Amino acid sequence: MIHKINSKIISKFVAGVILLLPLIFYSWRASLRPPITNSEKVLFQGIIYQRKIYSTSRPFIVHTVEIDLTTPGIKPFITPPKSISTISNNPALTTSEFIKKFNLQLAVNGSFFYRFHERTPWNYYPKSGEPTNVLGQSISNNLKYGKPESRWDILCFTKPNIAQISNQKKCPGGTVWGIAGGDTLVIDGKSKINYDTPSYARTAVATNKKGDKLWLIVVDGKQPFYSEGATLKELAEIAINLGADRALNLDGGGSTTLAIANGNSTKVLNAPIHNKIPMNERPLANHLGFYGMPKTQFTDRE
Repeated sequence: MIHKINSKIISKFVAGVILLLPLIFYSWRASLRPPITNSEKVLFQGIIYQRKIYSTSRPFIVHTVEIDLTTPGIKPFITPPKSISTISNNPALTTSEFIKKFNLQLAVNGSFFYRFHERTPWNYYPKSGEPTNVLGQSISNNLKYGKPESRWDILCFTKPNIAQISNQKKCPGGTVWGIAGGDTLVIDGKSKINYDTPSYARTAVATNKKGDKLWLIVVDGKQPFYSEGATLKELAEIAINLGADRALNLDGGGSTTLAIANGNSTKVLNAPIHNKIPMNERPLANHLGFYGMPKTQFTDRE
């Protein structure tokens, strides 16, 4: 009788532990997220990072990287194509894998893409290395891939390191690097978003009028009480407040990732959430990265 009672107690205890494991795992992953504090750092020569906490009707965290494109050593880099065609079949990489593979200093997620599904933590596509196709046109060191389409505006880099955002769906002649996004958020320093959207994890790129300064904007989302994302109107206002003349919305949601080189490894600066797992990077079709020169001394203000 005592043996049966002990067996029932043990069974209930084991069942309780099993039920708690997902919560324990989620809590551990959540503890790895960046702190909810404002921060500013010089990451590399000509590259400054800032984390800013917003509290409106909901909390959201904005990560921005200001890049002075006139700084020696700074060069953009876009994922090269596996094949030069309208069907790219690029092998998917996480942002950290992209940085390591091409020895970059900094990168964010890039274009919208297909195929994609996210059903469970173990049932999703693409996994790293699986073929993907970008939406819109991309250009990597003069090599064009993907198809220009009316829905996909594009960020273009011409020599010498001049950035421009085009709503003509393809880049002008002489473009060396280019990456497609979705909506152009800002034109001539004014918001072009006159419709409502839900709050969401977001990634955007913005440029000044001369095209010699660029901002990467990343907003964490899908994480209640931590960061619940921004609307496209809010994203446009963030870009305008930075001083942007133009801004372009890139892929978002679980794709939203900002990472840097960190010695022989990488460090994710935002809080991506893929498959409902915090600090879990999604493999993607392409990325926007930058080379840069190291700083001899880092400046932190937290």
